[in-house]
Amino acid sequence: MKKIIDGALYNTDTAKLLGKWDNGYQRNDFSFCTESLYRTKSGKYFIHGEGHGNSRYGVWHGNSGGWGKEIRPYTPTEAREWAEKNLTADEYSEIFGEPEEASDGRKVLNISVPAALKRRLERMREETGKSISKIIEEMVDEK
Repeated sequence: MKKIIDGALYNTDTAKLLGKWDNGYQRNDFSFCTESLYRTKSGKYFIHGEGHGNSRYGVWHGNSGGWGKEIRPYTPTEAREWAEKNLTADEYSEIFGEPEEASDGRKVLNISVPAALKRRLERMREETGKSISKIIEEMVDEK
């Protein structure tokens, strides 16, 4: 599915699928719905949702309810909140990185980096056992 919203293209065929959720009903149940979180190549997040007539995505024409689909852009914060609520801790960490344990006054920073830099940071994490956040913090503090 493709949709242009505020001049930006959201396309489920070209964006990266990050995670899926459904409400637990059977697919043929009139209340069934499912949502998928995507990230575009430019780093924009969106939800592709679909479902039967009694779901939040259902489309009604008079007394007849049917299958509906929708694309909704999400901010990085909304995408994180959706993932926290609907994905496992491992799935969340794979998308957004390992969160810091407990609150220590830190703020979340969502950035895009070249793939090679991401691989380098992940390798450093494996070698040192430190979080990517800690590695970056130490690099910045050294300068």
